[in-house]
Amino acid sequence: MTIYALSTGPGVSGVAIIRISGPEASEVIKSLTKGGLPTPRLATLRKINNINTFRLIDEGIIIWFPGPESYTGEDMAEIHVHGGKTVVLAVQNEISKVKNCRLAEPGEFTKLAFQNGKINLLKAEGIADLISAETEIQRQQAIKIMKGKSSEKFNELREKLLKILSFIEAKIDFPEEDLPEDNLKKIKKDSYDVLTEIKKILNDQKVGEIIREGFKIAIVGPTNVGKSSLLNNLANREVAIVSEIAGTTRDVVETHLNIDGYPVIISDTAGIRDSEDEIEKKGIKLSLKKAENADLKLVVIDAKRVDFSSFMNDLIKNDAILVVNKSDLLKEELSSEISKLDHVLISLKNNLNIDKLISKIKNKLKKKFISEEDILITRERHRQHLIQCADFLKNFIDKNDKKDFDKAAEDLRLATRHLGMIVGKVDVEEILGSIFNDFCIGK
Repeated sequence: MTIYALSTGPGVSGVAIIRISGPEASEVIKSLTKGGLPTPRLATLRKINNINTFRLIDEGIIIWFPGPESYTGEDMAEIHVHGGKTVVLAVQNEISKVKNCRLAEPGEFTKLAFQNGKINLLKAEGIADLISAETEIQRQQAIKIMKGKSSEKFNELREKLLKILSFIEAKIDFPEEDLPEDNLKKIKKDSYDVLTEIKKILNDQKVGEIIREGFKIAIVGPTNVGKSSLLNNLANREVAIVSEIAGTTRDVVETHLNIDGYPVIISDTAGIRDSEDEIEKKGIKLSLKKAENADLKLVVIDAKRVDFSSFMNDLIKNDAILVVNKSDLLKEELSSEISKLDHVLISLKNNLNIDKLISKIKNKLKKKFISEEDILITRERHRQHLIQCADFLKNFIDKNDKKDFDKAAEDLRLATRHLGMIVGKVDVEEILGSIFNDFCIGK
């Protein structure tokens, strides 16, 4: 089957690129241009016509990529036309008339590239991350993944495990033969080395995932202290409704920000107080859950009405900045109880010390995003496979020490399988859909 899709963004543009991949790609180009195939990988100006009536649709550039030297590994072509909607639709309509041609599904071009051995799963995910990168640090991380150092490391660890497995299986096949002492020592050393490497990779403070998904900041605190006003101020626009009525915010309101190149998801939550209102109680429950899962909490309080109830003490214990708002109404010094905490005294009404708060947030971001490692875990899928690999490897070491070689070999096989699933070295059909469906159509 041959697939085709618009690979540039939808809407009116100067140029639109329609991508085609599959065995009929050459037939599509010949039918549309009424001529032979262009010189491979050379931009060629051609008239693009209606297949049946020979009427001109547009004049554009054709680039021909014969397989296997193409992105997908198949015969592939790109048609560059003017970016009007009707032009694109007319060209796609003509392609659909060619036998065995259909519209591509999301990520199908990259899926073909993976299936034809042009890229591995990690690189495919890196491409998806690069396309969706909204900040500079996200772009840099996606490029790191695409360079392949993570793939090289996981393949290297997998090769070590496969070598150990070959020794163990030799012992199972020839039980009367004793493994040489040198081999036993090497098995022990290499398995411990791989386990140590995996633990080191896992001990990353989830930096890769935070960069990819965004640093989560939750604005929490009692009712009517200025949480929604703070969100609007940080976002530089009206994201949340602001009112003098306590308990206006019932649900969590989120917005995405770019702070100095760092991706941030900031959430305004319902004011925390005792309430009999069922809807408000659900909102408060959501607020506490959001605070629990946040990378940083901005705990907002009123400078005139400081309430350090038990839940407030819990909120400011870890990864929190205490934001004391309405300083314009303050007639005396802050209490020593507040002064000793990591706090910023602000006035949203007078726009006072907001820059200090933003500076504190930036410092927290920079500390969280510090990572010199080239080996990054960017998805929960990678983390879970590494955790499973480490668990099976621990079981293997324990059983191997007890000379229980049959059971040890099975644990080692499973450990190797989980490492392979990260880069796609084993049958991974069950996870392909979830990975490639995140792509846009045409990639």
